Amino acid sequence: MSAAFDQKIHETVTDPRLQLAIYTATGRLIEKRRGAVDDAVLPDYQELRTQANAVKQHTIENLDFYLEQLEENVTAHGGKVVWCQDGAEVADFILKLAKERQAHLIVKSKSMTTEEIDLNERVEKHGLESVETDLGEYILQLAHERPYHIVAPALHKTRYDVADIFERTLGVEREEVIEKQTKIARSVLRQKFLAADIGISGANFLVADSGAIVLVENEGNARLSTTAPKIHIAVAGIEKLIPRAQDLAVFLKLLGRSATGQPLTVYTSMLSGPRREGEIDGPDEFYLVLLDNGRTKVLADEEKRQALYCIRCGACLNHCPVYRKIGGHSFPWVYSGPIGAIITPQFMGTLHEPGLPFASSLCGACAEVCPVKIDIPQILLDLRADIKEAETKQGTNRWERLAFRMWSWVMRRPKLYEMASMMAASLAPSNDGYIRNLPGPMNVGPVAGWLSQRDLPVPAARSFRQQWRRRRR
Repeated sequence: MSAAFDQKIHETVTDPRLQLAIYTATGRLIEKRRGAVDDAVLPDYQELRTQANAVKQHTIENLDFYLEQLEENVTAHGGKVVWCQDGAEVADFILKLAKERQAHLIVKSKSMTTEEIDLNERVEKHGLESVETDLGEYILQLAHERPYHIVAPALHKTRYDVADIFERTLGVEREEVIEKQTKIARSVLRQKFLAADIGISGANFLVADSGAIVLVENEGNARLSTTAPKIHIAVAGIEKLIPRAQDLAVFLKLLGRSATGQPLTVYTSMLSGPRREGEIDGPDEFYLVLLDNGRTKVLADEEKRQALYCIRCGACLNHCPVYRKIGGHSFPWVYSGPIGAIITPQFMGTLHEPGLPFASSLCGACAEVCPVKIDIPQILLDLRADIKEAETKQGTNRWERLAFRMWSWVMRRPKLYEMASMMAASLAPSNDGYIRNLPGPMNVGPVAGWLSQRDLPVPAARSFRQQWRRRRR
């Protein structure tokens, strides 16, 4: 684990205000999801998960065919497909187009893919203004922070934090009432929508047989971003594909319920191409930017490619005991939680942050709630093996290998093992033992924080082996 990763975790765990914000927000999302997928409400929920998994598996295994079909249908509807290897190519395309069209202002609806490639920072370096229009993303843009959560990006901000941000950056009077804060943001963003030259969105799904992009949202900002400006650019990873429009019924039932506990989000938009003759709104030009950025590398691994099934619902984050403790900004990249722990090493390299796949209890909660049945714990285990293999080649884990050799040597000698267990039990800390009285940072660090949430009981007077011998006698 890198020093930066460790330091960020320490800061989050020891911040009681932040801990309360994370637990409250994720707890609320857990309860809403539980009610939305209950057998009485959605009796075929497990069958839908199985079907979604099968559709994504089929699509990923035949990705080349469906990408060609998608391009053909987008072109047939008057749009253009742009293939990009990485974030630099995406930015180059947008900057070139903006220069040709003399565009100066971009409005963006929420898109984790554009966050992944730092699009705002790239275009702003060249004099373009890029404004996030999702309320949570807009707050974080003003605060110069990256998203804390896939679905609720400003999950860690209280209304008092937002009041401070708006007062400092927008020059308005301090306002702590949430509804009035929303009106402040709306008044600013409406002017941006009207003045924007280019609208950029992500895509929740790409439908191969119709060439449509599908956007789901609750605020309406995506509809304004994609219809008010003269140019609409959708930036999406190549894994967002599904074969047919009929498959949408399965995924839309799962996405809203898994993300926010809603049967369906407020707005679901299917967009295919620019404005047609006779239509009163919509863009004059439509571009679909298909991004690789490491996805084909993941595709080549038959065991781990299921990470590409993800529909970015965030359910695994809400149910993960590690995410709920260390928060989103402790993770080294834009994707956090269990899905971030398996995507980041595959996209960025296993040694980008070696501690990431180990930041998991392997409890399996993420796999239980994943709407497309990604076996996240198994991928974490595979990544751990990859990291250890890479570290062995570099000779960086010699002390750990020595420790496991010693452990193996003790485990193969039952009497020695029993003696070591008895010694460990006699010295083991507990809530009532010496751990509470240790001087220095231990009382305010991760150990004390850990004990504030759970018990560390006193070891049993007799080990299992001792009790078993007594019982046999």
